[in-house]
Amino acid sequence: MQTRSIKTKELSALLDQLRAAGVEIIAPARAPGVGRAVVYRRVSGFSDIIMGVQPRGTLKEHFLPASERILGWRRGGAHLELLEASTDCAPRIVLGAFPCDAAALEVVDAVMGWDYRDEFWFNRRQATIVVSIACDGGDESCFCHAVGLSPGSTRGADLMFVPVDGGFQVEVTTGRGQAWLEEHQEYFSEAGDSTQAVAFQERATTRSSQRPRPHMESIGRWLKNNFQHDYWDQLALRCHGCGACTMVCPTCHCFDLVDEPEGPEGGSRRRNWDTCQAATFTLHASGHNPRPGQGARYRQRILHKFSIYPARFHELLCTGCGRCSRVCSSGMDMLELLGEIHDMASITEPTTSPEARNEP
Repeated sequence: MQTRSIKTKELSALLDQLRAAGVEIIAPARAPGVGRAVVYRRVSGFSDIIMGVQPRGTLKEHFLPASERILGWRRGGAHLELLEASTDCAPRIVLGAFPCDAAALEVVDAVMGWDYRDEFWFNRRQATIVVSIACDGGDESCFCHAVGLSPGSTRGADLMFVPVDGGFQVEVTTGRGQAWLEEHQEYFSEAGDSTQAVAFQERATTRSSQRPRPHMESIGRWLKNNFQHDYWDQLALRCHGCGACTMVCPTCHCFDLVDEPEGPEGGSRRRNWDTCQAATFTLHASGHNPRPGQGARYRQRILHKFSIYPARFHELLCTGCGRCSRVCSSGMDMLELLGEIHDMASITEPTTSPEARNEP
């Protein structure tokens, strides 16, 4: 794989050319309307894009929409016609994805292709070139370093941009990225001196590594052995059960299927995001709820990410983006909670000491 560079002016021209060719461009940009928060959305050109600011939402909604039609039906007398929803996706490019968000796509690939291949998800994945941008190290809520990533992680990205004066150094990370760059090579130039790019990534790594680093393997073992621990009831006193954490999480993927009428002769089956933090998530038609309290529901969230998913797919269901901590109305910080579990695990595993958390 090669390293190239691209000037801001050339990148702007490239995006104009892509848009003219019918390619959808998704990038961090101000949301329309009230608030104007930075989100991942479709943009019309480089002037819309805000590089280096982590969007409030994630890329997930562009691959697993919050609500989508997966089947339709039409009735005519005794006859019922089923209407398949298209799984086609036009060519797209994601530009400026944060490393934690790009990695999340690859993490979720495992469950989407597990016992059933989700064609909606994978067709969108196949149609999309993902270009990430190296992070500057994030804020105090970020903990990518604790889950095996870094501000310069290239996982899930076809190319990575590293900011330098006047543009970006471009690192090609996949064969798809290489082919795409060669297709548009007239906009790129030789990489030249990499001093600025290296310095940027070193500063980001240093900044990120100064935060605590809980030992994930010990945490996983503690979770497996402490299903009935009092800790879950303590967390329940703080958690409101609003589900905001799951809505902004790049790897949460739970959904519900709902049949909705659309007039007297037809309707559609829709897939809608759902959350394990809601009391109705596991409510049975009989009235029984196997997770009747918020402690059990919050336990499910932690176990799913750091025990259940790793046991099934051999990787964590978390990329350390920190969004769950930022949006929590009760101030529950994921890195802090993992540190608490780490410390409880150290009681039974002496080798997992507080020093292993890399406390500053």
